Amino acid sequence: MEKQIIYNSNLHFEHEIWRRELFFWQDELIIFNNRLSELVTRWTKKEVLKQLDHFQNEFILHGGVIEDLLEEMEIHESRMADQDLLSHDAMDTMMVKKHMEFRKKWKYRKRSIQLLKGNSFVF
Repeated sequence: MEKQIIYNSNLHFEHEIWRRELFFWQDELIIFNNRLSELVTRWTKKEVLKQLDHFQNEFILHGGVIEDLLEEMEIHESRMADQDLLSHDAMDTMMVKKHMEFRKKWKYRKRSIQLLKGNSFVF
């Protein structure tokens, strides 16, 4: 069985796709929070305000996770750049493992954001 070589450039490309999507989600959260602000001024029922508060908390939580993912990706990019300086085009096993773990987190977060967006459009 032949070993698969995973190149830094491929992982960097994947990071760029993720980074752009994370920035997009950040922009969406700003829009959602602006919409929440509008709704809070229109509604006085406690049940509705409670639900709006729940969504605000979810948006804050997801915003924090997005920041964490961006930071983690930046660290990984820095390590990849260090390898490039050493003229290593291929990732070592530990770095690939880290990337695969991050990919798993990414897929989970993407699904979580999709669910949040689906639930948010109820209001």
